[in-house]
Amino acid sequence: MVKTSDSRWRLDRQISISVLIQLLLLASLIVGTWVNLQRQLDLLQHDVTLLLQCQKEFGRKVELLQAKSISYEYRLRAIENKHGAAEKAKSF
Repeated sequence: MVKTSDSRWRLDRQISISVLIQLLLLASLIVGTWVNLQRQLDLLQHDVTLLLQCQKEFGRKVELLQAKSISYEYRLRAIENKHGAAEKAKSF
């Protein structure tokens, strides 16, 4: 004889209040985490933008110092050449 569906698993369609509360808490945790990550990404974007601006400014300063260094090198060479020529003129 065939048994009836008494031995099968039965799925209750009832949802208890505790399950609803757990689902709501889980959803709120997911949304809160997503919002927190978005905020952290915004802060990171701000920091990276600020870092890039500082890097550009630093690059400009380095270029200015390099140009000054080159001009000072030419000045020193000119002074050395004049001093060397004066020394040679004195020795003759």
